[in-house]
Amino acid sequence: MNVHKNARTTPFSRGVLVRRVLAGEPAAAVAGDFSVSERTIFKWLARFRDGGEAALQDRSSRPRRQNGVPAQTVAAIEALRRQRLTSPVISRALGIPVSTVTLVLRRLGLNRLKALDPVEPKIRYERERPGELIHIDTKKLGRIDGLGHRVTGDRRDRTRGSGWEYVHVAIDDASRLAYTEVLSADNGEACGGFLDRAAAWFAQLGIRIERVMTDNALAYVQSTAFRTSLSRIGARHITTRPYRPRTNGKAERFIQTALREWIYAKPYTSSDDRTSEMPCWLHWYNHHRPHAGINAIAPAIRLNNLLGNDS
Repeated sequence: MNVHKNARTTPFSRGVLVRRVLAGEPAAAVAGDFSVSERTIFKWLARFRDGGEAALQDRSSRPRRQNGVPAQTVAAIEALRRQRLTSPVISRALGIPVSTVTLVLRRLGLNRLKALDPVEPKIRYERERPGELIHIDTKKLGRIDGLGHRVTGDRRDRTRGSGWEYVHVAIDDASRLAYTEVLSADNGEACGGFLDRAAAWFAQLGIRIERVMTDNALAYVQSTAFRTSLSRIGARHITTRPYRPRTNGKAERFIQTALREWIYAKPYTSSDDRTSEMPCWLHWYNHHRPHAGINAIAPAIRLNNLLGNDS
């Protein structure tokens, strides 16, 4: 039981004071010892006589009688809400207070309009061959120039105007093998150059890129440099649905893992310090870290299995 910090009595002490009064001690003396009024003594005494020790427990503050909203009114509110009507409109239509409408909608879980939209089914997919689909994305990071206030706790330790840098990531859909770079830009030239180097890295592992999936950023869909890189490696470009980042979910998930296990895993004194940790962490991710999406094995092991290698 969570007893209030200023409570004068607890269920145990209530039992003590009741037994003392029943043993013949004056109620006034017992009240003085417990720093409560005589009225409190007689209240607990009456409850004890009615229900014994169990009656000395705290009661719910909920009223014994409540005038709930009739079931037919609740049904009417829900029906109108599913027509996407607002609380004031429903209130006027049914002739009931807005507060009642909002209370019912909150209990029904319909207080937000997005709750009326059907839940889109989760579509999970996985390509069969390494290189059949490569997910590419970027993450914008603030450059580090000394420890900031998030680490030191001192608001005066602020670093302004340090600029930005960008983590570019490429994930093989079948094996979850990842390649990353930290670049100073995320424009078309930077994205095209990254794709060239990523393709060369995957090629060393026996992976030929067939398709590349990105979001609809201009650096991908309107960049001549990126299109040239795609043509050079012989890959087809696929874009995600607008406002549906989960379509590129494997890259999004990898970025979240990188943020937690590398980028924000410890305080860094500089951007170079943070970038220098990337190769070591990426090797751990690719060769040693169990991946839940591929039966808790490392991406490198999954790649060997898919390619039919013995080791």
